[in-house]
Amino acid sequence: MLLHCTAEVFLTVKILIVDDHEIVRLGLLHMLQSTDIEIAEQAASSEEGYNKFVAAKFDVVVMDVRLPGGDGLQLLGKIKTHSPTQPCLMFSAYDNPTYVARAVALGANGFLLKTDTHDKIIDAILRTAKGENIWTREELRRVTGALSTMRVSTDTEIPLTLREGEVLKQLANGLTNKEIALSLGISYETVKEHVQHILRKIGVSDRTQAAVWAVRKNLI
Repeated sequence: MLLHCTAEVFLTVKILIVDDHEIVRLGLLHMLQSTDIEIAEQAASSEEGYNKFVAAKFDVVVMDVRLPGGDGLQLLGKIKTHSPTQPCLMFSAYDNPTYVARAVALGANGFLLKTDTHDKIIDAILRTAKGENIWTREELRRVTGALSTMRVSTDTEIPLTLREGEVLKQLANGLTNKEIALSLGISYETVKEHVQHILRKIGVSDRTQAAVWAVRKNLI
């Protein structure tokens, strides 16, 4: 009598981690030991991350938002342009609604915080590898709410000044008014004034909505 035994096959989930802090990469490496997740490649910058992405195949790309040589959300956009179905997770120290809005708009599968529990991070990577989205209802509500309350279509041309355009790009990249002032070499009060003008012109009520509008207009 022949006995047919079947065994469940566990496949390793291969990921690319893009983060400029070595301690974060080492922490993930330690966390994922004895799991079905393997960090196949690491990168410390946006450019290095993209080069490694196009050179190999990964089940999930996990990337920080703030990176040298272009932020992680710009990298997300490049990856999605190259491979629209590539599962991607953002991994940030900042619970910034502007970052979340851009990540949703650009097609990320979810947004993890570096303070999230080990179990949550591991579960998120495994689910993302299956093609699932891990967005919470609250996160999606923030972004869909931003889109539904816009009073000006993204097809409408808005007469932003050159400086307002610069401020909008910085705002959509998640910078605070103080950081924008330092970056552009203008005063904090001037930035506040520009932001107010931008919100009024494009018909939105907050920075998150402005960020979503900028993404839809391909300004960043």
